[in-house]
Amino acid sequence: MTDRNPQGSAIAERVAAAIGERDGLTVEWRERDPDPTADGTLAFAVERPREGVDGDGNGDDPLAEAYVQPNRIRLEFAAVPDVAAEVATDAGLRVRPKAVRPPRTLAFVEDADEASSAADVVAAVAESLADEDR
Repeated sequence: MTDRNPQGSAIAERVAAAIGERDGLTVEWRERDPDPTADGTLAFAVERPREGVDGDGNGDDPLAEAYVQPNRIRLEFAAVPDVAAEVATDAGLRVRPKAVRPPRTLAFVEDADEASSAADVVAAVAESLADEDR
């Protein structure tokens, strides 16, 4: 028997699955079975495909990174953090800014039932970036 709490890992799996169902978003696992830590272990990054300079599609944009903690995951948004903050707040997720350069928004997913809301936030960030590209 182990003293590892799998709740954060289970939430990460549900959120990744919900994001993976969205068109145009890719979940890139960094650690498939992350060991949750208080500071968070990087589990996956979310990217949106974007045409590379030579048109090969290898210009993927990172949208967010997911860190697994014992009882939750933390999504860090570097892309359009203001949009991420607004949508995550509206979705009922706990949100706070991260004072780094460039600034980031942190959104906390504390229950697997919030996976769809987390995916909505990622999709809104992707849509905002797509609007900027036009």
